Amino acid sequence: MDQRTEISDFLRGRRARLSPRDAGVPDDGRIRRVPGLRRDEVARLANMSVEYYTRLEQGRAGNPSAEVLEALAGALRLDRSERDHLVDLAGRRAPRKQGPIAAQRVRPGLLLTLQSLEHVPAFIIGRRMDVLASNRLARAVMTDFEALPAKRRNLARYYLLDPEAKERVIDWPTVARDSVAVLRFDAGKHPEDRQLADLVGELTLGCPEFTGWWNDHQVLRRTHGTKGYRHPVVGDLEFSYESFEFPDDPDQTLCVYNVEPGSPSAVALRLLESWTAPAAQRN
Repeated sequence: MDQRTEISDFLRGRRARLSPRDAGVPDDGRIRRVPGLRRDEVARLANMSVEYYTRLEQGRAGNPSAEVLEALAGALRLDRSERDHLVDLAGRRAPRKQGPIAAQRVRPGLLLTLQSLEHVPAFIIGRRMDVLASNRLARAVMTDFEALPAKRRNLARYYLLDPEAKERVIDWPTVARDSVAVLRFDAGKHPEDRQLADLVGELTLGCPEFTGWWNDHQVLRRTHGTKGYRHPVVGDLEFSYESFEFPDDPDQTLCVYNVEPGSPSAVALRLLESWTAPAAQRN
């Protein structure tokens, strides 16, 4: 990725989406020829000169300070994920080692933790949404990632390219677009990741909606929320998911899908658990 282009597109996109009313900018009577805020309005809100903000938006301001980035984040009403993404694009995080990125591995202790979560779907994802490990119920609800070739074990690839995902994922457009936003966030952290660039190319060719979503520059950090799946055997499943980053490797995330006790989804999940249990456990 060209970081100058990335930060330029990101700032322009965030400026365009923010209305003067939401930003607390009074109407000065001038005709607006651009959506959202003007450059001079952002500069005023961030307490900087228009010339300097223009250089920032054009990717010509060098390495802006942490104070400048914080002022910009406040002026543009960025959320936590967007603030972190801006810091990544501006190169303010600790420098990373150059060269090929090492393959990710899940620690044995984390695999044991995953296996202990036998009554709910759970999986561990890494950079670029690679599925590093998954339990039996996660594979039953989505797809059997472990049966796929290693290069295809990727959650974004499943959502955006697997025809079955469009049938199985309730509210597919939202889930798919959120996945693109997660990839955008990862791209800001790892601009040198060649495998991510290859994945973006594959998604561009294979998913008609991908290019528009990617060019929106929306970013998302995995935290918590809801997701629904329509399983061919047990019907609809509504989950509340929680995501947990590991302190020793923030590029790995444990995702756990919970159900409300006593709900129809809980009943359906117990049926799915029984239906997918190994023969020895069913006898």
